Amino acid sequence: MKTGIQANRLRRAAAVALTTGAVLAAGALTAAPAQALATPSIAAKGGYAMNNANGSTLFAKKADTRLSTGSTTKIMTAKVVLAQRNLNLDAKVTIQKAYSDYVVRNNASQAHLIVGDKVTVRQLLYGLMLPSGCDAAYALADKFGSGKTRDARVKSFVGKMNAAAKDLKLKNTHFDSFDGIGRGNNYSTPRDLTKIASSAMRNSTFRSIVKTKSYRAKTVTRTGSTRTMATWTNTNTLLGSYRGAIGVKTGSGPEAKYCLVFAATKGNKTVIGTVLASTSVNQRATDATRILNYGFSRLH
Repeated sequence: MKTGIQANRLRRAAAVALTTGAVLAAGALTAAPAQALATPSIAAKGGYAMNNANGSTLFAKKADTRLSTGSTTKIMTAKVVLAQRNLNLDAKVTIQKAYSDYVVRNNASQAHLIVGDKVTVRQLLYGLMLPSGCDAAYALADKFGSGKTRDARVKSFVGKMNAAAKDLKLKNTHFDSFDGIGRGNNYSTPRDLTKIASSAMRNSTFRSIVKTKSYRAKTVTRTGSTRTMATWTNTNTLLGSYRGAIGVKTGSGPEAKYCLVFAATKGNKTVIGTVLASTSVNQRATDATRILNYGFSRLH
């Protein structure tokens, strides 16, 4: 009898040793930190992440608190453009002096578009999403808004952005600009922005653009010659630092601080999320990385 008990104990000890060994081996293989399952601490005022497949929440910190969105607003700008009926991505838009004056006046991020150049809608979308060009945003709003004056067209386009937010049933989002340089009434929440990005990511053109690290546009000058623009580099550093990163968009500003809407795929799983009002460019990437690691650990 005693021998049987000892044998059982030995078997149990061996099983525990094997299990522990397997866990340690798995940990070594995935290089997952020991605290991977602990809810991460982030510097950002608000954060949110979800399983892109079904919308289930993976992480939330003040997920429904209204905050300034900075240039993450441009996700909706692109979404509205790509939703236009019979959209021709190769249609050319002539760059107006008003777009150039606007970015200079606001000291805004720009794609350095040159007045008089003809730039395709596709190129404008790259200029919007990679270097976060407010000049590209203005050109797109002017092109796809309706009205007899530029101001009327811009107002119409921003109206389309708000209509799209309403269609997504977002209660805590409002846009008063096409690029995030608002007049104090441009806001969203980590949860809402994540939903906007998830919806935008259903479009294959959008997906291709936001995962691109750099892009060089060839535009047509006013004399008809071809101009090769300086390279546009994606401001989303996760594309180079986080394995599986596929987007989406940075944002910053005096009120917005440092924002990042992010997405990454591992195997057949995609985690998508947002951090708003982080403390620096590096910290927003760190915040996003922590949330992504945590999100994927919850999906296993």
